[in-house]
Amino acid sequence: MSRVDAVIRVDAVIRVDAVGRVDAVILAGGRGARLGGVDKPALLLGASTLLDRAVAAVAPASTVVVGPTRAALPADVRQVREDPPFAGPAAALAAGLGALRRGRSASALTIVLAADLPAAASAVRELLRRMGPGAPDADGWVATGPAARRQHLLAVYRTAVLTEACRRTAGERGTLVGASMRGVTERMRLAEIPLPAELTADIDTRDDLAAALARERNDHVVPA
Repeated sequence: MSRVDAVIRVDAVIRVDAVGRVDAVILAGGRGARLGGVDKPALLLGASTLLDRAVAAVAPASTVVVGPTRAALPADVRQVREDPPFAGPAAALAAGLGALRRGRSASALTIVLAADLPAAASAVRELLRRMGPGAPDADGWVATGPAARRQHLLAVYRTAVLTEACRRTAGERGTLVGASMRGVTERMRLAEIPLPAELTADIDTRDDLAAALARERNDHVVPA
């Protein structure tokens, strides 16, 4: 682990501990179609991949990564795959929640995080901070970015409510394949947590990747 990764991990640990025991599901199984089929979680920014950053951002939560098996992940991070592969975020989430329940009781809260957020550690840290005293009671706390757009894959949910929402959606549709996170959460009481655009920026296109690489270079410029 590099010094940068160690700092990110320690900072994230402090913030996760502040809200008590939590679980985490990281979604890392998309096709990367708008990037020409690139494995987005494996993209390298600085000394770490996007997936490395996501895993560090939620430490020390009990964590499941949903997507292709990856040899480089820490041994305590469980890995599962949605069935069928590429079935969409709702199916991936349900697979992750199921893996978290096996052999243990679920935590009251679950962080749900996409694996394509360059600023994952700062984003999770700020989301958890704003969930502190004074935050509205809700079934979930969802980050919002520019134009108040809800980021359902940068959020903290009450585990029992989210699990039931997945079950209900599967029952109503007959399957979670192709279901959206918006559809799963539409009947949940969600509190919106506004975050700066640089924290909610993800990587979907080549322009997004270029912008992330430029920010990374600028962040590591050392004044003369």
